[in-house]
Amino acid sequence: MKIFSLLPTLFITFSGIAHAENWPHFLGPNHDLHSGETGLIKDLSQGLDVLWEMERGEGHAAPVVLGDFLVLIHQKKNQEIVECLDAATGKSRWRHAYEVDIGQNYGVSDAPRSSPVIDPETKTVFTFGNDGDLIAFNLETGEIRWQMEVDKAIGPAPTFFGRGSCPLVFGDQLIVNVGAPGASVVSLKISTGEVNWKADHEWNASYASPVPGIVNGEDRIFVFAGGMVDPPNGGLLSINPKNGEIDGAVPWRSDMFASVNAASPIPCGPNRVFITEDYGKGGAMIEFDADFKPHLIWEAPELSCQFQTPIYHEGYLYGFGGTGGLLLCYEAKTGHLRWSEPFIRVTVPWDGRDLAVNFGRGNLVHADGAFLCLGENGTLAWMDLSPTTGARILSATQLFYAPETWAAPVISNGRLYVNQSELGSRLICYRFKAE
Repeated sequence: MKIFSLLPTLFITFSGIAHAENWPHFLGPNHDLHSGETGLIKDLSQGLDVLWEMERGEGHAAPVVLGDFLVLIHQKKNQEIVECLDAATGKSRWRHAYEVDIGQNYGVSDAPRSSPVIDPETKTVFTFGNDGDLIAFNLETGEIRWQMEVDKAIGPAPTFFGRGSCPLVFGDQLIVNVGAPGASVVSLKISTGEVNWKADHEWNASYASPVPGIVNGEDRIFVFAGGMVDPPNGGLLSINPKNGEIDGAVPWRSDMFASVNAASPIPCGPNRVFITEDYGKGGAMIEFDADFKPHLIWEAPELSCQFQTPIYHEGYLYGFGGTGGLLLCYEAKTGHLRWSEPFIRVTVPWDGRDLAVNFGRGNLVHADGAFLCLGENGTLAWMDLSPTTGARILSATQLFYAPETWAAPVISNGRLYVNQSELGSRLICYRFKAE
């Protein structure tokens, strides 16, 4: 166990124009947990100023932001609620609520896990509810442009905790991990919801979200499929977005029934993609040949992510494996484990005392030249992660102390948005732009 005590640190700010950007969908502007924002607050020793906060219901879906519009989905009692707020002030713009069936498996409630996604071109925001309610809203007014009950319109899929994969906006298509018979993955017209194609495979819906990639210079959609089925199955699908044809499938699933494929695939340059699952399975690097056929190149047993998606940065993969907070670095080309930091902790002031906290299943975002880490108990830290020098905590603070802080933090337009899921469920907006 390595415990980091924060010593006074000199933060140097270079003059220049700070860059701000949107966060319109899960995993950030480019689906890779990288933010182009600069001029952010790097010294967290004094905490962060709260600009606004709102009480919300249950759910682990992160918000999305486009300009002045922020959209989130959550659940209160028997209602699923889609809310659009002013991103700067938290003031309500519009709200839509509808009734859903509430269930519970393994002591975990069926609350929204699928983040909304915004299409900047058409100003449409899409939500995929726990029961499979897929709705397209006018971002500015909240008017419903189209909607469907996916289980009825396309087909049902058994799930552990309801639907949880985020749709993907790809050009004029909306790609959805449906998992229905004859329709493992579906492409819909953004404008109308009409079906473009159905990718037929036996693997059903997972909790991992589709991501775009490049294979042999051509667009592909990577889907890490596999859900509630006994015996368990699932794995990586590479799909041609023009017609829904599947190039190949790579089986990758734990033998444990109560396992899920929930971390999204991570493209690692052209022709390569990394997939990872917990429950004893670990991660794997897949490479596609000139005929678009996939091949397993190397395995990473320790980088076994339950739901948090690792980051590929400058030739290396960084992420938290397992449930205990093992931070790892792998060389993407060779699969060589450069280092691992078991149970990485930091000491932060909290409630009048020094608190040593573990990041647990932490989420990483790369921004402004460093890695921002949100621990699953509300700890926020800037980290320097390097294949040669290992992990170094630059600065940290305890935003709040609450378990199940599982949604990745969102950085947009000089603000940081964080979900607190327990002990007073809230969405909190912090000032994150340095003065």
